[in-house]
Amino acid sequence: MIRVLLADDQPLIRSGFRALLDLEDDIEVVAEAADGGECLALAGKHVPDVALLDIRMPVMDGIEATRRIAADPSLTGVHVVMLTNYGMDEYVFHALRAGAAGFLVKDVLPEDFLHAVRVAARGEALLAPAITRRLIDRYVSQPPPSRAGGALEELTGREREAVALAAQGLSNHEIAGRMVISPSTAKTHVNRAMTKLHARDRAQLVILAYESGLVTPRNR
Repeated sequence: MIRVLLADDQPLIRSGFRALLDLEDDIEVVAEAADGGECLALAGKHVPDVALLDIRMPVMDGIEATRRIAADPSLTGVHVVMLTNYGMDEYVFHALRAGAAGFLVKDVLPEDFLHAVRVAARGEALLAPAITRRLIDRYVSQPPPSRAGGALEELTGREREAVALAAQGLSNHEIAGRMVISPSTAKTHVNRAMTKLHARDRAQLVILAYESGLVTPRNR
């Protein structure tokens, strides 16, 4: 059973998402929050598998709530997905850096919404190649300072190669094709790199790859 926390200051939005989730046999909504502060408290109480957070909420916005969830060792199993009306904007960029696994636009199709919840529950990032490219463009225009260069030394050559491909938006199957290995081996390389770099999920791995200089605009 996938346990979900819903956080949005608009009751109609929350009820709509809950109605969809309640129809699924493998998903349970364990709590609802109307602001970021309440969301943080309920996350600590229920420790859901997935937290669906609106970016813009009163008391505490979704980005700060995400940052605090990501920093809490007792909530490492909580995968945050941001909800937004605005697509890939500055708020989403900061949410990914804060520790979000990905984001959904609120007008997403019901089947895509449910798929995204299940993907997040498995610990995978909701970063489609198009979104990854926009994230890359943000780094190209304003390259952030390196903060993971030393940690990269712990990666094997194959792990570095897998991370570089993941940072270009490739799936494990696509990485396997490029590296001429099995998908399970590709997944192992990515997961080991995440562990060594202390990345919560694939979204954080992409960010670390660019911040460290492992991937540059020339690799796109």
